[in-house]
Amino acid sequence: MDLLLRKNEELSAILEASRVLTASFDLEKNLVAAMGILSSHLEMQRGCVFLLDPISRELRIVAAHGLSRKAIRRGKYRIGEGIVGQVIESGEPMFIPNIGDEPKFLNKTDSRPQKGGVSFLCIPIALDGEILGVISVDRIYMAEHGNVDDDLRVLRIISSLIAQFVKLWEHFIKTENECGALRSQLAEKFSLPNIVGESPPFQQVLKSVKKVAATDTTVILFGESGTGKELIAQTLHYQSHRAAGQFVPVNLAALPENLIEVELFGVEKGAYTGATARRIGRFEHADKGTLFLDEIGELPLSLQVKLLRVLQEKTFERIGSSQPIHVDTRVVSATNRNLLNEVRRGHFREDLYWRLNVVPIILPPLRERVVDIPLLLNHYLEKFNRIYGRKVRIEERALDVLSTYAWPGNVRELANTVERLVIMTEASTLTPTDLPATIFNIADMMTPIAHENPVDVNGLNGEVAVLERRRIIQALKKSDFVQQKAARTLGISPRQLGYRIKKYNIDLRSL
Repeated sequence: MDLLLRKNEELSAILEASRVLTASFDLEKNLVAAMGILSSHLEMQRGCVFLLDPISRELRIVAAHGLSRKAIRRGKYRIGEGIVGQVIESGEPMFIPNIGDEPKFLNKTDSRPQKGGVSFLCIPIALDGEILGVISVDRIYMAEHGNVDDDLRVLRIISSLIAQFVKLWEHFIKTENECGALRSQLAEKFSLPNIVGESPPFQQVLKSVKKVAATDTTVILFGESGTGKELIAQTLHYQSHRAAGQFVPVNLAALPENLIEVELFGVEKGAYTGATARRIGRFEHADKGTLFLDEIGELPLSLQVKLLRVLQEKTFERIGSSQPIHVDTRVVSATNRNLLNEVRRGHFREDLYWRLNVVPIILPPLRERVVDIPLLLNHYLEKFNRIYGRKVRIEERALDVLSTYAWPGNVRELANTVERLVIMTEASTLTPTDLPATIFNIADMMTPIAHENPVDVNGLNGEVAVLERRRIIQALKKSDFVQQKAARTLGISPRQLGYRIKKYNIDLRSL
């Protein structure tokens, strides 16, 4: 009967130790709990877990039962020193029947003033041939307490569990450190000083971002395709207190209408044919973080009510479930549409529009931030030179041509153009002859221009040129033809204004 009770205690000790070692990634707390279990179930007295420091190659106590903090600090061994050091050197367990008769037992912790009659068991902690440390326990043996073979068997199992936990803990700490470093890099990358743009319209955008980033308010970004709406959304996230959470982008225009609800809110197993497992939606993934809903104007009317409820109540249900799920998610949306027009046409709910439109930020197209074009060109030139191992630079004449191009595709078109030029050009200096033919389309269509009004041309580029010429003339007239003042009004440099006056054949004397 005593043997059966003993076996039950051993199994209970192993099961409970396994449970506490998988409860969390708190190294000291879990190991102390495991040693306490050995004491309560198997009547082992003092117990220590030593781990090998990979740098100093010294064994230190990281968790102990029955020892004071002062004693734990004293428990340090070199490899080969004392019983503990010998076990890690040999990789074999050791049993000392009476530590009072063993001169190699050093008692560095000074926790055993009366050593007589105390037995000492020491087991290596190893995994896949790598010895990570040792586990040691004190024991006073009596007939009813079992024998040393029983204890060694149990300690081998416990040490194996500890080895697996320590390895998992090491991987966890490494991953946490890497994630922390990545978060720091992302926060630096998406910091306001790293966003390229000095023009007044773009500085106004950055000013708004700085004000709203620290809040949890809903933000909507308006702007043409390619103006950098996702970049601003990421900056809002990484400059907020949610930076440790996930930034989850969803392009609603890229999803089939029948899949949008699944993507956003998730689905329960068995909700419909083919739903073989529970699927977590983007709102849950973005809990404690930011959900970026790009192309919000593409959201079907049938789902707009559900989105409105999430924004107002912070709760929703997965498809196939009536269980409400609470999320703490900040929503940033973006569109290149005029949502008010969509509201008037009945394509977008007015109540959702006003709920999304708490803080609107309008991103200007590149043609309205002409002063930023040279800065962006140099930024992307440096970036793609670094990526492709090139040392390409832009000649002044080519820079002038690129700076006066309308860039209908905005920053995205500019970045793609620079990447293509860095890859394709054979020379180390880009000249106007290296530029794509599309860059010259406006100039070709606008020459010769002999009158105040430019010739009628077809297409977006022609319309932009007409508008640009008209605005230049208006600015010149308002500034009494002082070109420096007119250039400041237009947000461009005097040199760029002079280039445009010549390009559009604007006759200052006739004006």
